[in-house]
Amino acid sequence: MIEFIVIALLVLVAVGIALWAIAIYNGLVARRQRTAEAWSGIDVQLKRRASLIPNLVETVKGYAGHEKQTLAEVTEMRTRVREAEGGGVAERAQAESAMSGALMRLFAVAEAYPELRANQNFLDLQSELSSLEDQIQMARRYYNGAVRDLNTMIESFPSNLVARRFSFEQPQYYEAESPADRSLPEVKF
Repeated sequence: MIEFIVIALLVLVAVGIALWAIAIYNGLVARRQRTAEAWSGIDVQLKRRASLIPNLVETVKGYAGHEKQTLAEVTEMRTRVREAEGGGVAERAQAESAMSGALMRLFAVAEAYPELRANQNFLDLQSELSSLEDQIQMARRYYNGAVRDLNTMIESFPSNLVARRFSFEQPQYYEAESPADRSLPEVKF
């Protein structure tokens, strides 16, 4: 009788440990999928932005054709972004940071042309690009939050035992590459 109780307890403990491992594994998988979904959200927004660039360049070209270097730089950065699509998070973040810088220079050039700033097509493109930048920023925050949750679970005990056993890897955060993106703006009165 005592042997039966001991065996039953051992079986219950084994089943409990198995259920615990399954629950942790499923939690890790769910967080990994959330991270992949978040990366997909960034990718969609960045592709939308990249598709706006040719229209923006063509509109500016009509008014500021002699600013060929700036226009060529924006086009080149768009190409670099397309090439970085298959790369890792760090490579993609660097290309996107360069693209943002080129767009800032393009808008700075546009400031010198009042007739361009009054052009409805340019204003629409600028507004849509601004809206997309906000959506990209939200997607980056969501991705970084998903990465944080997954990385925390991968590193925390006891889930790290299951994560290590099933080779879960920590994804990288999407971080600003440019020092200008991290610096505080200078305000003078």
